[in-house]
Amino acid sequence: MLWITAAWGACFVAIEWGLRDAPLLWYAALRALVAGGALLALAGVQRRPAPDGPRAWGLITVLGLVNVTVAFAAMFAGVAGGATGTAAVLANAQPLLILLPAWWLYGERLSPRTAVALVVGFAGLVLVAVPGGGGSGAALSLLAAAAVTGGTLLSRRLGGLDLVTATAWHLLLGGAGLVVLAAVVEGAPVIAWTPRFVLSLAFLALVGTAATTVAWFAEARRNRLDTLTTWTFLTPVLGIALAAVVLGERPGGWTAAGLLAVLSAMWVVLRPPHRTNTAAATTPGVPIEGEP
Repeated sequence: MLWITAAWGACFVAIEWGLRDAPLLWYAALRALVAGGALLALAGVQRRPAPDGPRAWGLITVLGLVNVTVAFAAMFAGVAGGATGTAAVLANAQPLLILLPAWWLYGERLSPRTAVALVVGFAGLVLVAVPGGGGSGAALSLLAAAAVTGGTLLSRRLGGLDLVTATAWHLLLGGAGLVVLAAVVEGAPVIAWTPRFVLSLAFLALVGTAATTVAWFAEARRNRLDTLTTWTFLTPVLGIALAAVVLGERPGGWTAAGLLAVLSAMWVVLRPPHRTNTAAATTPGVPIEGEP
């Protein structure tokens, strides 16, 4: 999770760079198509099985439209419409958005400690988005977070499918949706293929999308979603730090306060449960506190 969140944090700076040379939606489409093509080539070399049956293809198509078409379009637009650091925070609201659906769909009950983290983390996002000057990109970044949350929930349904192949096709199908959207909204693509753009696209597609998406879906299969998604609170930390160093953005006092609240929520969720009377628990006949 450390390298996944680090890669995602760097993606926001790469997006900011790439948008100087390419239209927003076409850049997002290229990110998805290059990532999906790379994974499909890997699956072909490794002779991985293709998805089979209408149910599998239907799930992959819906996943692609939600997790790629909607999420990427909103994410890129969020960066274009507001400060990079703010977009990084808001686009990673997934830990807060996934708690109730994970409880409802998969029976992952909320503990009181996690409920507190939900309130604290949401308050931090409000501090970042409203007084911190999220700009027009704030709502779009939250839409991206909601779409990624839906994608994570849907990824739990990929059991039985080869993960690399399914991920490749959902990126390609979602990228095709972005191509249609870009053609309607932006017209024919006008892209300056500068070294800066090529490097940013390569990083976004291969590291920030192909590698991280496969790893993320694999972790989503075997971990509680509340604990897993809480790790993404680290993403805006690096996003804001890189935006400050590379792009010269300086977070204001409200943004810093909101970030502190978000990190506090992460600490609350990931902190191991406190265990009392450990020694007594190993001694026969000595009751543990709270037991009759």
